[in-house]
Amino acid sequence: MRVLTGLLLLLLFPLFASAAEPWSTKLDSSVRFYQSTDVGVLVVGTEKSLYGLEAETGDVLWRRKEARLDETNVAAVPGTDVLLVTLESGSKTRLEALDIVTGDGLWRSDKVRGAVMQTAFEPSAGLLAAVFVRDAKSKPREGFKRKPELHVFDLAAGEELWKRELESEVEMMPVAWGDDKDKEVPYTLDNYRPPAFLDGRLYLFYEGLTSLDARTGKERRSEKFKVNEDGLALTESDPVADEGYVYVSGRGRVRAISRADGEVKWESKDLGLTPELVLAGGTLYARTGGQFTRLEDGETAARGPYGVSAIDPANGKTLWRYKGADKGLTNFAIPNAGTVAVADRDDLILLDAATGKRRLKVSHGVEAAAFLLLNERGELVLGGKNELAAFDGNSATPLWREKHEPPGRGLLRTVAAVAARAASLYFRYGGAASTVFRGARIAGALAGLRSSGLAAHVTLADLTSLASDYSRSYARQYAADRLSTYGALSRLRRGGASASVNVRPRVTTPSSDDVSERLLDRLDPASQLSRLSRFLLRTRRLAALQGRWMYFYSSLSGGGRGLVGVDVETGRASREVRLSDPDERFISDEAAGLLYVSKGDRLVAHRLSEGY
Repeated sequence: MRVLTGLLLLLLFPLFASAAEPWSTKLDSSVRFYQSTDVGVLVVGTEKSLYGLEAETGDVLWRRKEARLDETNVAAVPGTDVLLVTLESGSKTRLEALDIVTGDGLWRSDKVRGAVMQTAFEPSAGLLAAVFVRDAKSKPREGFKRKPELHVFDLAAGEELWKRELESEVEMMPVAWGDDKDKEVPYTLDNYRPPAFLDGRLYLFYEGLTSLDARTGKERRSEKFKVNEDGLALTESDPVADEGYVYVSGRGRVRAISRADGEVKWESKDLGLTPELVLAGGTLYARTGGQFTRLEDGETAARGPYGVSAIDPANGKTLWRYKGADKGLTNFAIPNAGTVAVADRDDLILLDAATGKRRLKVSHGVEAAAFLLLNERGELVLGGKNELAAFDGNSATPLWREKHEPPGRGLLRTVAAVAARAASLYFRYGGAASTVFRGARIAGALAGLRSSGLAAHVTLADLTSLASDYSRSYARQYAADRLSTYGALSRLRRGGASASVNVRPRVTTPSSDDVSERLLDRLDPASQLSRLSRFLLRTRRLAALQGRWMYFYSSLSGGGRGLVGVDVETGRASREVRLSDPDERFISDEAAGLLYVSKGDRLVAHRLSEGY
């Protein structure tokens, strides 16, 4: 049957490949938020309802009425077709797991309290870890604290296996700061690394490092240290792992923790803030210092000491340490086996990977340089809020430069928000968004299938964190055949071309009765099969996608203003989307070839095509 389904998808591919067209869908009230999902459904919240729209056509797949939700009440479980929705009423919360494609209820729980902030999914065991926070809404300010609660479920059955409340309150980050200091906004845990599954363990990073048995919650190891030092977000690195150890940073130290027994193998001290770790070519590289988002006001702050260190992962010995960088250190990149590249406020610096000695230093001329990446050609692309510049990875020779100034004064916050959104989307879709040269064996972060609100609403102001962390933690981490399906798509997979895929909720929940306008209910069986096959096909396209464009808010060549897409391979400004009043929450969907923005009570799709 799987072969038959695969053949069907291949036959339908030419139709789907050209299906994406610009569209505009009117909803029942003003759009409050919208999120993309890997299966090709846009989840949209309005003042009155929650919608599921097909990303390529704008068709309303389903609508849940009388559900005015905050964005933190909605979370797609990564690597699945499941949407988590929390419905809060006073001190009570109902958690519902919905089929993203149909909106129907899969299961529900009344045991959680608060909004869902972060998730992690372990496909082989079918375990879902979800972190909830109660009453996470206030005026934007520093020092807002709440006590998160972790729940672990069997995702298929909805059975809660165990829960754990953190020992203390942790500081949270607002979704936005803005100019209205009296307006209440939701708060998030975007300033912390999401939980991660590995070797039957679940790692937490809110109060330092905690390792728990994934099925029982029994604690194996706990080490308390201050997270978000100096009131800055993500001052500790996302952990990385190889076959034997997990490498973590915190409190100025890097540690190797045995995957077998949870014991600390070694500890490298006195490095300073270490927000980035990369294990490549048998060496653990650590960046110290850099640019961070201030929890107080959302602005970017630089903190040192600045440098790059190379550590022997076998024993923790520091092989070399480079301290010659100035303020505003970017993430680092490794363009070839013998070179480590980093940029500061003024210069692009190439280091000898074996000795740490500076080989080259060239003035880069990029204003407020924030991130460094490798494109498919192995070139170093240095970027800021309004500029990209490429350099040869061996000689640091300038190759091209593309700059797009914002269209007017008084738009600094808008420009910064658009830059953060554009960078996050590039690192999500850009197959070339890499830290290490092609062909190198790089140890992965404990990314697994994890999700933070950061993936949906990008609260970080500093592009450095997005470049060093987002591309590894929130990018496509699984091939199409690893998508775990629990709703209508699972019935299609099991039954092949002859499957009966009529919409039927698995369980009777209030949400099943509230869901209306189900598109699949109005289609004949053959059309249902075609529509569902399109969603599975999208995951295959996504797995093979090579996104190449970074967007800037600027004046357009033909007049007016909007988003300019720069090809990171060539430096050519080859895309334009005219937006007189930009929606800083825009989503670029490279798989569908569309860009989505909201305007009042409409969600609008613009075509992403070259030729400008």
